[in-house]
Amino acid sequence: MTRRKRMIALTLAALVAMPAGLALARQGGRGGGGVLVVGSCGKGATSKLKVAPDSGRLEVEFEVDQNRNGVRWNVVITHERRIAVQGRRVTRAPSGSFSVDLRVADLAGADMVVARATSPNGITCRAIATLPAGAGRAED
Repeated sequence: MTRRKRMIALTLAALVAMPAGLALARQGGRGGGGVLVVGSCGKGATSKLKVAPDSGRLEVEFEVDQNRNGVRWNVVITHERRIAVQGRRVTRAPSGSFSVDLRVADLAGADMVVARATSPNGITCRAIATLPAGAGRAED
C-alpha cells in the first residue's frame, strides 16, 4: 500500500471512530455516573449535552456557545422521542452562550436525550446522549 493510500485509510478510520470518542463518561448527579457529549455545530459555534442521574430523576443540561451576544436560538430537547423542552433562548454576555437545564423522569432501561438548537443565520447544533441502564442508578 502506498504512503498516500495509508494516510487516506488512517484519516477515514479516524473520522469513523470520532463520534464514539465524543461521548465521554463522567461522574455526575449525586454520586452516580453520567454522560457528557460534545455536539456538532457549524460556523464556530459549539455545544455540549450532559445527562446524569439525580435523586431518581435525570438532570439534563444543554449548552450552546456562539461567542456572540443577543442571538435568538430555537431549542428542542426530547427525551425518549417526547418533547421535554421547546422554546427560544438568547445568547448572553459574557461568553455569548446559553444553557437549558431541566429534570426529566428516569425511565426504565437506557434513556436517550436529543438536543437541537437552530439560529436565524443557519447554524444548527445537535447532540445525542444515551445514559445506559444502571449507569450509577440504584433502582436499575
